[in-house]
Amino acid sequence: MGVPLSTYRLQMRGDSFTFSDALELLDYLDDLGVSHLYLSPILTAATGSSHGYDVTDPTTVSAELGGPQGLAALSAAVRARGMGLIVDIVPNHVGVEDPTQNRWWWDVLTHGRESAYSTYFDIDWDLDHGRIVLPVLGSDADVAELTVDGDTLRLGDRVWPLAPGTADDGAPGSQVHDRQHYKLIGWKNNICGYRRFFSITSLAGLRQEDPAVFEASHAEVGRWFAEGLVDGLRIDHPDGLAQPATYAADLRELVGDAAWIVIEKILAPDEALDTGLPVDGTTGYDGLREIGGLFIDPTGEPLLTELYQSSGPHRGTAEEQVSELKTTAATVTLGSELARVRRTIVTETGSDHPLLPDAVSALLTHVHVYRFDYLNLTAIGPTAIAETVRARPELAEPLQLVAAALALDGEAAIRIQQLCGAVTAKSVEDCLFYRDARLVSLNEVGGEPELFGVSAAEFHERCATRARLWPHAMVTLSTHDTKRGEDVRARIGVLSQLAGEWAERVHRWSQIVLSPDPATTLFLWQNVFGVWPVDGEVSETLRRRLHAYAEKAIREAALHTSWNDPDADFEASVHDWVDAVIDGPVSKEMTALVARVDAHAHNDSLGQKLLALTVPGIPDVYQGTELFDDSLVDPDNRRPVDYATRRAALRAGTDPKLRVVGAALRLRRELPDTFRDGGYRPVPATGSAAAHLVAFLRGDDVLVAVSRWTVKLAETGWGDTTVTLPEGIWTDRLTGRTHAGSPAASELFAELPAVLLERTDV
Repeated sequence: MGVPLSTYRLQMRGDSFTFSDALELLDYLDDLGVSHLYLSPILTAATGSSHGYDVTDPTTVSAELGGPQGLAALSAAVRARGMGLIVDIVPNHVGVEDPTQNRWWWDVLTHGRESAYSTYFDIDWDLDHGRIVLPVLGSDADVAELTVDGDTLRLGDRVWPLAPGTADDGAPGSQVHDRQHYKLIGWKNNICGYRRFFSITSLAGLRQEDPAVFEASHAEVGRWFAEGLVDGLRIDHPDGLAQPATYAADLRELVGDAAWIVIEKILAPDEALDTGLPVDGTTGYDGLREIGGLFIDPTGEPLLTELYQSSGPHRGTAEEQVSELKTTAATVTLGSELARVRRTIVTETGSDHPLLPDAVSALLTHVHVYRFDYLNLTAIGPTAIAETVRARPELAEPLQLVAAALALDGEAAIRIQQLCGAVTAKSVEDCLFYRDARLVSLNEVGGEPELFGVSAAEFHERCATRARLWPHAMVTLSTHDTKRGEDVRARIGVLSQLAGEWAERVHRWSQIVLSPDPATTLFLWQNVFGVWPVDGEVSETLRRRLHAYAEKAIREAALHTSWNDPDADFEASVHDWVDAVIDGPVSKEMTALVARVDAHAHNDSLGQKLLALTVPGIPDVYQGTELFDDSLVDPDNRRPVDYATRRAALRAGTDPKLRVVGAALRLRRELPDTFRDGGYRPVPATGSAAAHLVAFLRGDDVLVAVSRWTVKLAETGWGDTTVTLPEGIWTDRLTGRTHAGSPAASELFAELPAVLLERTDV
């Protein structure tokens, strides 16, 4: 099938959505216009996994999902409809929470360095004299509770293997434990004997740089392509690998040139994807930021900034906060990884310095990308070193050792890069994005809260660049990892047009519902607003979802409570606050505000959806988001989707978002050349409200236009604003209306806030 025209993301779950369930959806997705199904990981994962990223056996297709027969049946049915199949794979790590489910990990724990799989994992054999340190206990004292159970050590319902011959004398469990190739310790020690996925100890890193590991872990993936079952791959977190560029080359050789490959590479706003990588692009977080940012009104920035700064003690600029959070992540959360970096630097350079760990952690605070060893990022390393020396001259000497290690390009350099990505994720995505409360719709994966929106000029330039360099990259608005769904972000984004009114309401509401912490509740106010029902009827389900979200948010923020050390009193006060908002007098005012702005939020939702489906790149529709969706962060965004409602809505043809999705996907199918490789050209508007209109041409036969900032537009109207169309007759695929010449904006948007024009006179 080659490069898709579009993808539709399905979250596979053994308990609720299997290959058979996907089969039942094919007619609906085909009618919608989807060209390729895009499946979350399908290899065997931990029993009962709700997401599939904790793969326990990368050599087999999950039996819970339907096994290889189920995959083959789905693939055959997909192909019979002229559609294709994309699969998400996870090369960086495997699940080890229950060692009994991962035979590679179980064997390593049993036999240590003598295991046939000892080189498969990135184990720190030097941390404890050749034993693998496993931070899996509630506390170190739990070792005393271990018992011998046959050929295993047991603690409650958890077991670990025994090395042969280590329990023959009837010794107590604690003594037998001391004879093993592993050492069990408390998880709060921030020490781990193997590379993890960020700081998640249940996910152990694989050494894909070893050809034997690559071959073993990709044999099943290779079979899919050899047998023509699958057309493309989404690669989860390649930046965690030792050599992501080499891995991409190996993968391309395995699956062939025709396979479509996109990588989950989170780019900074000023970071370009290395054009030397043999992939088709990223998974689209860059496009998400650009499209969503286009609808943020920059005039709201001063008042929202003032509101945020008045919510509590000023914690410094975003850059200062990131620096502090990165330092904590490197030295505390990922302290064992930092210690390993130090040891490898000392080994490779033959020198040490007491400030060497400080030098590494300080350097990472001046690196604003996930890793800086891609060929197009060669200036970042020396620039970051220079900035670090200027900020902390006392680190000049140990930084010479860091520079020497980077120059050697060996194990120490690799570990610095891997630590860089983990530190960035833990400090920014998993913490700052839950603290910054200026406008939380900006706090998204791949986003930059300090950049208050995206201008039309920047948007056009980035789209044109993607058309030239990465025309087949994925473009998305929602994923399984987004902090909130696309429609929730769109509604929150409207607050940029109502900054003064929002500030006044928050101040007043905070006098009615007393806050346990103003900065925390400013953050939560926006999220509550984002999902509040238009009729004001908060169901018990929504109440539970809001409580779950609030708890996750305050723990991720780690200001007053955290996952490691929950503060029961503070968490209880936040839960009380949520209930008081829902049940108290503020609920009526919230309902009134939501009802007033809901139409504008829907306008932005439709506009950004149409852009995502038509700008350069391959659009992905996350499951269920063809209708308006109120999802928050995972696991909320992985709830089962009501497809009966969506089928009925597609037949009825009246839902505006579904109309946009269906029309755009079907047009892509009819005009593949225009959308796969057609050019991109901005089409400027003229007139008093020109800033409220963004338009562009794809190829020479499709023109897209959307309106924005409609709160103000509703007051002023379009006035004399027009758009000059290229020669010909242009028919709106959304409404059937035809246009030519220089139609008025009021005419273009008479029915919907977005138009999808196809030239129909040729």
